Amino acid sequence: MGEAQIFPPSDRLELIEGEVITMSPIGFRHAFVINYLGNWFPRQLGERAIISIQNPIRLDPHSEPQPDLVILKPREDFYAHQLPQAQDVLLLIEVADSSLSYDREIKVPLYAKHRINEVWLFNLNQAQLEVYRSPQEGYYQDQTILIAPQTLTPLAFPELEITLTRILN
Repeated sequence: MGEAQIFPPSDRLELIEGEVITMSPIGFRHAFVINYLGNWFPRQLGERAIISIQNPIRLDPHSEPQPDLVILKPREDFYAHQLPQAQDVLLLIEVADSSLSYDREIKVPLYAKHRINEVWLFNLNQAQLEVYRSPQEGYYQDQTILIAPQTLTPLAFPELEITLTRILN
């Protein structure tokens, strides 16, 4: 779209259910969480996963969201020939301050529809983490809210534990 000059190249856009959506600007708190997690996960996981930051995933021909951070199954080609798809996602993370209702009401159900097993939604306005697990029939069976100083273990990596104190305070 940017290459065809339909939208300015500076616009942050994503395709959701066939609609081109302008993404909210990234504020300093949002950037901090992504920077923190973008450094923490690679140190913990090494080559056991690929960390993709604010890059698209292809859920279907009509949806290519750009989550804030995705932990992907490792591949030697680093997804050079196609975008990662739902079955490649080990953990998907969204960070929300101004985009909370959009992320919670539009994107999380979209991820459930495509059976992404685990989604973390950092709600910066309320200093909490919403954890969504066990997708079934377009919604998540298991929904939990965590606050600092609680800890969390990703389903795909049960040996890891991340504390929320540094992230949410």
